[in-house]
Order: sequence, then structure tokens, then C-alpha cells
Amino acid sequence: MIIRNTPHRWGAVAQLLHWTIVVLIIVQFTLAALADDLPPLKKLGMLARHKSVGLTILALAILRLAWRSLNPRPALPETLKPYQRVLARWTHALMYVLLFAMPLSGWTMSSARGFPVSWFGFFQLPDLVPKNRALYEALLTTHGTLAVVLAVLVTLHAAAALTHHFRLKDDVLRRMLPFTTTTQGPER
Repeated sequence: MIIRNTPHRWGAVAQLLHWTIVVLIIVQFTLAALADDLPPLKKLGMLARHKSVGLTILALAILRLAWRSLNPRPALPETLKPYQRVLARWTHALMYVLLFAMPLSGWTMSSARGFPVSWFGFFQLPDLVPKNRALYEALLTTHGTLAVVLAVLVTLHAAAALTHHFRLKDDVLRRMLPFTTTTQGPER
């Protein structure tokens, strides 16, 4: 297993960060959906876990961006049209923005509501803003809108990967999957 990225494949660290964030995003949507129907005290507990997972995603996104800056991206397939290359890059950039904006908007929203934010109860983070009901309401809407945008982008990203794999039959998906090989060149 190769740790660093190559021109033809994502390395083990990039894969681990990618798939961990994917799983945690699914957990986030699940926790948020489950919290809606709970009585107030149980809802607060579920949302506390939701906040902790969000902070974990933020930390992993920072690590992933740092790792990506030190490791070259595998090249996009030569068969992609110019507009597809632009679309791929913009989609990835917007997903990174959302991986930062979602947890930060949630943290700021909790601060504006006067609810503490801790990481799984190990330590409490400082409030980002003072208590402010109007700001909380605006951030509640913003956070929900960002969640919808993230869900749409993740769905498009997954659909594109599956299209590459099943219709275009290239290595785009396989090079992000652990324990697979690619056909585009050596994996050194």
C-alpha cells in the first residue's frame, strides 16, 4: 500500500481521510435527522454528538487539505473534456469550502444560541460570537441550506465516480478505493 499520492492514484493517507470524512458526513445527516423527532433532553444529547462529529470533520478537512497541498493530485483522465475538468475542480473546491463552512456555521450557531460546543465532552470550545437570537436564526437557516448544498454535491460526486467506473470504464473511482489496482500506470 502506497502512503503518498502518485500521478495515477491517491495514496493511503488521502484515501483514509476521504473515506473517513464520507462516513462521518453520513453520520452527521443521520444524527441531525434522528434529533428532529426526539424529546428536548435527548435531542440536546444527540445534537452534542452532532457537534462533536462536525468538529472531527473540520479537523480531518484541515488535515486533508494540508496533506493534499504536500502531495500532487493524480491527473484527471485524458478523455475528459475541458468543461468536465473545470466542473471536477470546482466541485472539489466547493466541497472543501463546505467541509469548513458546515462545522463553523454550526459552531457559530450554537454560540449565538448560548449552547456550549464540546468535543465528545473532553473539552469545551470557546464561543465564536456572543449570544444573539437573530444571528442564531440566520445561522440556523444558513446551516440547513449548506447541508442541502453539501448533500447535492456529494450525490453528484458519487454519481460522477460511478459514471466513470461503469460507463466510461476508467480508473477515477478505483484509484480512490483501497486495496485495488489501476490500469493507468505504475503505482510507485
